[in-house]
Amino acid sequence: MSNSSSISHFLLLPLADTRQLQLLHFCLFLGISLAALLANGLIISTVACGHLLHTPMFFFLLNLALTDLGSICTTVPKAMHNSLWDTTNISYEGCAA
Repeated sequence: MSNSSSISHFLLLPLADTRQLQLLHFCLFLGISLAALLANGLIISTVACGHLLHTPMFFFLLNLALTDLGSICTTVPKAMHNSLWDTTNISYEGCAA
């Protein structure tokens, strides 16, 4: 008989203990994510529409903006959800993703 265990979820430490600080964190996450979405959208639309900006540097800037946009759209809403609804665990698959 072997001694083994499996991990099904991880426990997250809360950013704040009081409800007012949790709402403040939610509002800060919302503001930062909206600003980042706006900035990345502006970069993407500028590089895509500007014919003089089709150089390798701007190609890599476009890819960086798309990567940042994908990262922001997946991680920040989960953090906002956890902050607002007092969720203290995340699945192993969600953490790996």
